Amino acid sequence: MAAEYLDHPRPLAFAHRGGAGHQPENSWRAFEYAAQLGYAYLETDARSTSDGKLIAFHDAELDRVTDRAGQVSKLTWKEVSAARVHGTEEIPLLEDLIGTFPELRFNIDLKDEGTIASLATTLKRTAAWDRVCVASFSGARLVAVQRSLDRPICLAVTPTAIAAMRFLGLPGQEMARRLGALGARCAQVPRQIATRGFIRRAHDIGLDVHVWTLNTRAEIEWALDLGADGVMTDDVVLLRDILAERGQWHPRVAA
Repeated sequence: MAAEYLDHPRPLAFAHRGGAGHQPENSWRAFEYAAQLGYAYLETDARSTSDGKLIAFHDAELDRVTDRAGQVSKLTWKEVSAARVHGTEEIPLLEDLIGTFPELRFNIDLKDEGTIASLATTLKRTAAWDRVCVASFSGARLVAVQRSLDRPICLAVTPTAIAAMRFLGLPGQEMARRLGALGARCAQVPRQIATRGFIRRAHDIGLDVHVWTLNTRAEIEWALDLGADGVMTDDVVLLRDILAERGQWHPRVAA
């Protein structure tokens, strides 16, 4: 069931790009560090190579964070796998990442059209239906993902639905309800959108609200005080410590 993804005690703590504030983003070291701290939820991005491999990587090009150059979607997995994040870290295959941490949940932001078919293949191989939530800045991509799968998974609501909920009131809530029937379980939004009123409207129709990407104590405490159901952060130590201070740190694995 798609709802099982969110069955952890609130608020949920997400290690954004694995916890990019402490280790190279979307690297094995980042994910391993967050898991050692006790994080139950790992956030990552997904891009597809020219031969259909799904990788944990944010940018359309290798240039910014690796020692190689080139557009990911135009390179084979063999070519991409030769790149090193920060010059030292291998780029993970999403399938390997999901399989390496079978007790953890993954929030996956789909970055290109090629990820849709590749994600379906990955989920079938790993049987990780209940351990993933899929988000995207493309509403069409989210709808295509839902249609490509033969089992329900947790989905974030589309950006269009978020805008409608924010500005159109009841019509926006009705749109989000319809998406909920298709598997949408949460609204994942930046701090500017996560007002008390927005969170209340989302809760009224059964949606969690996860706020990104909060990296200061003031931002994190503000979101928690508003009633956000989850926080995404690069600073995985800071978020863990704040939640522990508030009696709200609920690790899934031993730190």
